[in-house]
Amino acid sequence: MASLLDTLARPAAVLQLSVLLGVTFVLLKVLQFYWERKKIFKALEAFPGPPKHWLHGHNHLVNPENILHDVVSWGEKYPYAFPRWFGPFLPTLIVHHPEYAKNILGRSDPKGDIPYRLIVPWIGEGLLVLNGNKWFHHRKMITPAFHYDVLKSYVTLMSNSVKVMLDKWDKKITERKSVELFQDVSLMALDSILKCAFSFNSDCQTQSDSHYYIKAVFELSHLLSRRIQTLSFKDIFYDWTPSGRRYRDACKLAQTHTDQVIQERKMLLSNEKERDKIQKKKHLDFLDILLCSKDANGNALSDEDLRAEVDTFMFEGHDTTTSGISWLFYCMSLYPEHQQRCREEIQGILGDRDYVEWWHPVGGGQLSRSVTSDFPQESVLGQTSNIFVKDIDKGIEGILSKFVFREDLGKMTYTTMCIKESLRLFPPVPAVSRQLSKPITFPDGRSLPAECLVGVSIFGIHRNRDVWEDPEIYDPLRFSPENSAHRHSHAFVPFSAGSRNCIGQQFAMNEMKVALALTLSRFEIHPDPSKIPIMIPQIVLKSKNGIYVHLKKIL
Repeated sequence: MASLLDTLARPAAVLQLSVLLGVTFVLLKVLQFYWERKKIFKALEAFPGPPKHWLHGHNHLVNPENILHDVVSWGEKYPYAFPRWFGPFLPTLIVHHPEYAKNILGRSDPKGDIPYRLIVPWIGEGLLVLNGNKWFHHRKMITPAFHYDVLKSYVTLMSNSVKVMLDKWDKKITERKSVELFQDVSLMALDSILKCAFSFNSDCQTQSDSHYYIKAVFELSHLLSRRIQTLSFKDIFYDWTPSGRRYRDACKLAQTHTDQVIQERKMLLSNEKERDKIQKKKHLDFLDILLCSKDANGNALSDEDLRAEVDTFMFEGHDTTTSGISWLFYCMSLYPEHQQRCREEIQGILGDRDYVEWWHPVGGGQLSRSVTSDFPQESVLGQTSNIFVKDIDKGIEGILSKFVFREDLGKMTYTTMCIKESLRLFPPVPAVSRQLSKPITFPDGRSLPAECLVGVSIFGIHRNRDVWEDPEIYDPLRFSPENSAHRHSHAFVPFSAGSRNCIGQQFAMNEMKVALALTLSRFEIHPDPSKIPIMIPQIVLKSKNGIYVHLKKIL
């Protein structure tokens, strides 16, 4: 009888022990969280900031339409950095001075979970969100895809995409209405990056019934922007909402297309003849280069890593470039004197051409575009070092010897200053975040413990009155060589800085130059005073009510 009772009692004892262990584990975790929070709270006492509510933190003070200007005004009261509380337990230190930014961005801390983790279901774990050794490994393998000579071939593709957008505007301006920039520029940037990433000609700018991949990318961008704008504790239930289901479905569509393209390209590369054809293409796209890349041990990226990096390139190269170009055109509309000076510079470079090339022959006659487009692509594996010397037959060398070559983009010095000033006032990514992996001490002696979340406000740094004279004024001459010589290294960081800076910044600058050059060659840009844009920070800097300008055809 006793043994029977013992047997019956054992499951109950095991259950009790399991519950006890579970409760103990939870209490230990709560205690660990409490001590970590206590260390962070104590450290933040050294950083004065706006008064906070005991429950809401600073959330009740924040309006998405004013938050960027609030950061600037708070920064004037609280130098270098101040705490921003998201409720009672989640603080972040907002850095708005270049010296503090240099200390943060000079390290290799991982990015903060918000907002980056929200993007992972779409783009996977590529360079944008990776950390540690895997990030370093991917960065090293992907860097050749953004080599100076690889980017050359993309300029013509960008030029063709911009011309399609301008042709559309030619028809729109007959309606005598202002044009909303963001939507059209977004389609142009998507068209351009599809060509650069996949060699995929989508016709997305002209066909209303777009490819399912195009629809999925726009759906994802829209849903992600809305999610970040309305982010709260309720976000934990996002996956069960109608928007969450739409986001999940669009992710599957986008990833299915990327996977399909990767598998088709890998099949071609498995055939020696087809591989030779691909490597001799006029334009090696991003996927070609990734598929050919191998690390020091001869290992290639896995299919999952390939998809993540291609989708990351699509995401970062689409929305950020769209934001940069749209706000650049808005700046040009507000400052006609700078617009005209850019136009004169561009006309002096392009002459009567309606396209932009990386370089262009001058003197001694004309060289047909069919000849220049047939020069072989430099090998991304480093087999050739000079596009004009190796693999060019004697006939072509004879033709080339009669010409001097001039870079289109490299000659746009004043235009580049105007682009940089636009990026200062309207940085496409207004802030980046880091989760400290170890303690940090700033030059003034104040310090933060590990696990503290730090936000670097690029917008705040770019409009900091201690760094920039009259920061609200648009003045491209800030970026003349003499004015830039003694500026702090982290006073201008539109593409972030340090080891985790934007790997595609030269790609973005090239596209902005091409878009501005061709647009100013065809149109005058004027503001629409009835529709002043309202800045809102999402993953990229957008306008709540669109960015509208009037276009006037240059005859």
